[in-house]
Amino acid sequence: MKIAIEGCAHGELETIYDTIKLLEDKEGIKVDLLIICGDFQACRNEEDLHCMAVPQKYYNMQSFYKYYNGEKEAPVLTVFIGGNHEASNYLQELPYGGWVAPNIYYMGYAGVVNIAGIRIAGISGIYKGHDYLKGRYEKSPYSNETKRSVYHIRNLDTFRLKQLSQPIDIFVSHDWPSDIWNYGNMKQLLKFKPYFKDDMESKKLGSKPCQDLLMQLQPKYYFAAHLHCKFAALVKHDDGKKVTKFLALDKCLPKRRFLQITDIPHDPTLKIRLEYDLEWLAILFSTNHLISIREALNYLPGSTSKERWQFTPNEEEKEIVLKKFLNLEVPENFEKTADGYQPDNSNRGHVRQPSPRTNPQTTLFCKILGIDDPLNLLGALTNELKFESSLTDDSTSTEDDSDVYETFIKSTPAKLSLPKPKFDTSDNTDLSAICKNTCLSDEEIVVKELEEEVSPSNPKKFKRRNASLYCDEGVD
Repeated sequence: MKIAIEGCAHGELETIYDTIKLLEDKEGIKVDLLIICGDFQACRNEEDLHCMAVPQKYYNMQSFYKYYNGEKEAPVLTVFIGGNHEASNYLQELPYGGWVAPNIYYMGYAGVVNIAGIRIAGISGIYKGHDYLKGRYEKSPYSNETKRSVYHIRNLDTFRLKQLSQPIDIFVSHDWPSDIWNYGNMKQLLKFKPYFKDDMESKKLGSKPCQDLLMQLQPKYYFAAHLHCKFAALVKHDDGKKVTKFLALDKCLPKRRFLQITDIPHDPTLKIRLEYDLEWLAILFSTNHLISIREALNYLPGSTSKERWQFTPNEEEKEIVLKKFLNLEVPENFEKTADGYQPDNSNRGHVRQPSPRTNPQTTLFCKILGIDDPLNLLGALTNELKFESSLTDDSTSTEDDSDVYETFIKSTPAKLSLPKPKFDTSDNTDLSAICKNTCLSDEEIVVKELEEEVSPSNPKKFKRRNASLYCDEGVD
């Protein structure tokens, strides 16, 4: 399967898809899947912009809204995890994952999916120790503090992922795992990013939880972003029998190494479509009682606990969950929960953060699996039960669980009534400059960069125009 890996998207969906098309034409290939490693920026409208943790001068709509509105259609199945510059209010609607637009799937706070026999796991957000043990207490409208803490990963996310026992093909995070630079060409990395050195020595660079997941899950591939540079590494586990190929990529800008296409073996007898992971569903089901929506520290059970502390499901537990779904195919049930941006009706001067909204995808998923939506729990705790449910509120529906089951499993999803895609060719951006050096073979991903030292171009002294946007994350 040809898989395109993108570093930080920063809302540049049109450019990313156009770059993939250019590479397909150049190489004579067809990309089957796009994985984006965070900073996706699924901004549907101007309200969503105000929920992103960026200075107001960076409130730019970019191009996601076109795919949300149906003006354009994602040309390749796209899967992404969240980073630290997101429309957090929208992603909070989908804590267990879901479609943010047709053919574009968010993996949730943490998640596992299968695509044609390839098992993909991921975790959204970045690590900050002061929020790691807290519950998911944030909701829109956010304060300046919660606008940042909402994308900080929590111990429950990593706890659940550590229960996985079956092999992982691909793991995706926004953060780099701590110490990953020791497995690659650190000398070359420091030539490009000399200011990394102090953070490396002080153990501030990278994520310790992601390092733990890397060492325990031992995926075949590990992709990340966040630090805005390309870096490859080979991590040998145990006695060298297992190896993880690590690759971090840059952000989507001209002449930056932000995209990589690799070929990963899949099951050719299976369709290239999203499926839930049975082991992961069973873990969500058995750990539902550990959800916390309070700001207080949320300590999870361990080896000295009297209660159950290991939740790797056995066959009986997986069978119970399988009976709830029968068909593990992810339904194509995208539904708009807010109005999309209309350039002709811009009203940016009078925009406020929206109230929390629940999402029909999450409501249905939780009802079938028998777990809780953190937003619903938060609404009950704060006596704000009148959350906006969607643009087509069906809260008065009287259908019972069996009706929901029938709808979820056996019904063919109705086709969306969306406008015909309008592929705008008015942008004269030189894509050949943007995608330079983006397409390498699988072996070149790590071998070339580990063995060769590449000298950076002559350094220029300049004031980074968006330093306030990215440098503040060292303390957030």
